[in-house]
Amino acid sequence: MKLDILAIVAHPDDVELSFGGTLLAHQKQGYKTGILDLTKGELGTRGTPEIRAQEAKDAAEILQLSVRENLGLPDGFFENNKENQIKIAEQIRRFKPKLVITNAIYDRHPDHTRGAQLVETACFIAGLKAVKTAWDGEKQDAFRPDKLYFSIQSIAHEPDILVDISDVIEERRAAIHAFKSQFFDPNSKEPETFISSEGFMTMLDARSREWGHRIGVKYAEGFKVKHFLGVKSLFDLV
Repeated sequence: MKLDILAIVAHPDDVELSFGGTLLAHQKQGYKTGILDLTKGELGTRGTPEIRAQEAKDAAEILQLSVRENLGLPDGFFENNKENQIKIAEQIRRFKPKLVITNAIYDRHPDHTRGAQLVETACFIAGLKAVKTAWDGEKQDAFRPDKLYFSIQSIAHEPDILVDISDVIEERRAAIHAFKSQFFDPNSKEPETFISSEGFMTMLDARSREWGHRIGVKYAEGFKVKHFLGVKSLFDLV
């Protein structure tokens, strides 16, 4: 299956918390979207890996993804090494996405920063003909995505790109709340975490509103880039 956008992130819920609206907005425009979660989030303070897997499945249905898979790397301990670069390169060559979106360039959670570095390296490796990979017993051709975008997570970096998600804001909220074990519940007996605090959802919503205001829409999600952006027409801009 060929995808237009492949999100490759460290944990289940990373996409939903930072750019789920963008994936859904593009899906509704006819693009094929998918998520590759690198880990099962098994070190999470709340819930269990089994609960998180079901939550990821529920969120995938809300986001109308063409595919969602998990690479099963060790949460908290995966490395940017040759073995993991090859594993991700196999998936990039398998799905041939035009765009890859990954974790934040820098974030409070070290998995996010390391995940972004690993995915950036794997995107480059996937385009090298001399790097040999196979999928389902067949040799894969070299392939490199056209663009790599970085999401913005808990640290509110200034975005380079803002995407209008106003038409899908309710679905974005629903996809986030699919991970109900991770977020605020006044009846929960589990320890409070950074993202389960009562004000966390309010902060997410306020940030999307503020970014939307910057481009004259109700809600937006932001991204960082490491390359120049170009358009064929100034009218392509919001």
